[in-house]
Amino acid sequence: MRKYLLCSVACMSFAGVAYADDSLTMHGVTLYGTVDMGLVYQTHGAPLSDYLPTGLEYNAYGSKNYRNGQFTVGPSGLSQSKIGLKGSEELIAGWTGIFKIETGFNPTSGDLVDGPHSVLINNGVAASKQISAGDSSRAGQAFNGPAFAGVSNDKFGTMTFGRQNALMLDSAIKYDPMGGSYAFSLLGYTGAVGGAGDTEDGRLDNSLVYTNRFGPVRVSGGYKFSGGSGADGSAWQAGLGSDFRGFSIDANFAHVKDAVSIAALSSAQLNPAAPVTTATATQLPTGQLPGTLASTISDNTAYSVMASYTMGAPKFFAGYENITYANPTAPVVPGTPTIGGYMLGVVNNTAYTNHKVWQIAWTGVKYSFTPEFDVTGAYYYIGQNSYKVGGSCSNSSASTCSGEYNGASIMADYKLSKRFDVYGGAMWSQIVGGIGSGALHNNTIDPMVGVRFNF
Repeated sequence: MRKYLLCSVACMSFAGVAYADDSLTMHGVTLYGTVDMGLVYQTHGAPLSDYLPTGLEYNAYGSKNYRNGQFTVGPSGLSQSKIGLKGSEELIAGWTGIFKIETGFNPTSGDLVDGPHSVLINNGVAASKQISAGDSSRAGQAFNGPAFAGVSNDKFGTMTFGRQNALMLDSAIKYDPMGGSYAFSLLGYTGAVGGAGDTEDGRLDNSLVYTNRFGPVRVSGGYKFSGGSGADGSAWQAGLGSDFRGFSIDANFAHVKDAVSIAALSSAQLNPAAPVTTATATQLPTGQLPGTLASTISDNTAYSVMASYTMGAPKFFAGYENITYANPTAPVVPGTPTIGGYMLGVVNNTAYTNHKVWQIAWTGVKYSFTPEFDVTGAYYYIGQNSYKVGGSCSNSSASTCSGEYNGASIMADYKLSKRFDVYGGAMWSQIVGGIGSGALHNNTIDPMVGVRFNF
């Protein structure tokens, strides 16, 4: 994968030319990027990953492999380290061509970020020995962020096609008090909120998106064509929003077919007691399993309402999202490729015979003491119903039991210059009931200090 870093080298050569006039824009094309890293202490954690977009499991959500405390370097605490190009060019009177390409990288290793690869490393490894890992829409692609082109007109709106952020993801970042931070925010860390239930759908390949504004009202819509990565099905999304006297609000709806959530193969899945075939079971024959992943497939439906209000120095945020997971109407067969070219070796198409429902809520406030210095506090919550077949439960005996996630964070950010800032803060998070099922530890406190350079 390191060969893909050649694209970053090419972008940097462009920057050398553009710096001649202290500008990162030349002929309508802008080079931009972020380098973000710091030091972290975790009361419970897992070792640093070279590939996981967050680098560390900053949050208790989804972290079944927590061990004892650790002090370590941590990448991308406030925002994803990345590099990209974006541009615009007038085509004819009133119409502008636009494009954007971006890739995220891990500044502690130099690798392109690749969530599925971080999971693959843990195949067959006991939870107590696993490194940090997690699924992601950033899967080692040359451009693992957005990569799209389109046209824009002040009256008729903007139409773009390619790999693009889901509307839900853009709204979640906009209305997150912590701005989608990996180290201090549930919304930034998990990706499930922006992906309408699964993080791989936070960025949609082969998608068409339309946006426009009519006075104070914003409208948006999008459709993802199926077939790009093999496992992913189609998806459609819609959004409606408005801005008025410091108040901003957005409502979104999304439906995703054949959403994929991956996990590491257990030792038993790597070495089943008896060989199986793709014709009669949901697992590949033993000899085909190395290099593949386990997966759960679902059809997801999500809706959300998010808002913010600016009142001088303080800015208030709040949001709510409801996600329903159902069994897929078009089951996925073992051996199907998924995002980043990875293969699904073990497939579960029947996890949600009883629908799983998540209710996610958050609130927070950012207070700007000066234009350079602000302090932000936030609280995040997930409530999960019991969707166990044969009877409900509310303990941690199974992931299908009802459960809760709670997280709270505080962070201070100081801008030393236009492009350079320093930050520090801490997040506490806890998982209980079904959400915490199988976790070695169900909570962590993660104080972090870091530096970020934006260009």
